[in-house]
Amino acid sequence: MTVTFLGTGTSQGVPVIACNCEVCSSENPKDKRLRSSILISEGENHVVIDTGPDFRQQMLREGLKTLNAVVFTHEHKDHIAGLDDVRAFNYFTGIAMRVFCNDAVEKAIRREFYYAFTEEKYPGVPVLHFHNIQMHSFDVDGIPFVPIAVKHMEMNVLGFRVGDFTYITDANFISDKEMEKVYGSKILVLNALRKQKHPSHFNLEEALELIKVIKPEKAFLTHISHQLGTHAEVSANLPANVFLSYDGLKLEI
Repeated sequence: MTVTFLGTGTSQGVPVIACNCEVCSSENPKDKRLRSSILISEGENHVVIDTGPDFRQQMLREGLKTLNAVVFTHEHKDHIAGLDDVRAFNYFTGIAMRVFCNDAVEKAIRREFYYAFTEEKYPGVPVLHFHNIQMHSFDVDGIPFVPIAVKHMEMNVLGFRVGDFTYITDANFISDKEMEKVYGSKILVLNALRKQKHPSHFNLEEALELIKVIKPEKAFLTHISHQLGTHAEVSANLPANVFLSYDGLKLEI
């Protein structure tokens, strides 16, 4: 099974217009961060977690011709805004895109993409088939998912464990009960927004402390704002088993 980091960045706290910060002006391709999302591939089966505003660009970059399903962590715009572009997969396959999400995400999608759910649909709108995520494991064409409930300040967000791999983004609290699902992960992906504290995200210090508790073989930091610093600067000061993720990174799990 292969995990591809489609995007590792965030629009949170980032000046996106005419920014000349150290990260924006960096020539290192590892500092070019699209919004956070991953692709999980098992043979010919491909599942994306989250479709942010950069979804189309990410799919074109990876040359992905087929997509089995989309799984969502939560309903914030930087994680759902690109969903409209699954219409290309609808067109080539002739079938609805399966969307795995909780009630709050489905409600947001139906609101934001209302034109996909009208009785008389305009030709070419995305065709979606919802699957409601309950707090028990589910399978997408042989790829097993265990949902993990985390908190993004007061918002309920889902992380996911797939075998020995765990992916958690947009979180600043994980209960002891849900941590039991994370322990034993060989590879952990965890959000680390910046060095300063933040009301709804783990900062770098908090993420590193949590990694010490979980003790994965390897940990990768994602959902990185420009305030964290450049890839080279941050990587030079991380523990030996912790890595700053970057767009296009591929892991075999």
